Amino acid sequence: MKKTLVRLGLVLVALPLLTSCAAISALSSATQPLDVYELRAPGDIVSSDGRAAAQDVIVELPTTSGALATDRIMIRPNTLQAQYLPDVRWSEPTPVMVQTLMLRSIEATGRVRYVGRTPLGTSGDFALVTEVIDFQAELSPDEETTIVRIKFLVRMVRERDARIVASRTFDASAASTSTETAAILEAFSSASDQVFVEFANWLRTAL
Repeated sequence: MKKTLVRLGLVLVALPLLTSCAAISALSSATQPLDVYELRAPGDIVSSDGRAAAQDVIVELPTTSGALATDRIMIRPNTLQAQYLPDVRWSEPTPVMVQTLMLRSIEATGRVRYVGRTPLGTSGDFALVTEVIDFQAELSPDEETTIVRIKFLVRMVRERDARIVASRTFDASAASTSTETAAILEAFSSASDQVFVEFANWLRTAL
């Protein structure tokens, strides 16, 4: 009993010191720059054989949940909890990065006359309205690997009458070999390649 009281006393005496150290550590980490990563559009998108369609496509900034509207890289320990990988971030907030990947993927098809974030004139021919549903790693039950999930819904809207002419949900996943940051980012790259090749193929036929 006496031994327990002594140990407790040591913890209580040390607590102010630990709190002070934690505050200094938090301040230091807040000012420490994070390593920056970016995803690239797939290199194996098939370009159109014929001439580009005489159409302009505007890719509007995707919407998403508050937890994904950030440049931090999300990992979910469970279905209800959202955390972020330490010491790393995306080069752009997730909605902007998805918009960039969509733009680059459409450009690679050679299918349209113009694609951009804003129209060349007063409006484009079509606008892509996107909702990002998933863009995270999820911890596996064994807690030794993760599954990266990317999922987004795209609606193609004809500008002249605001009619939805096509829509589709795109979904891809990839397993990481461990919970190390490098392995998780490799899985993000794999899932991203899958989903944006699928997106590019769909757009080629939808126009």
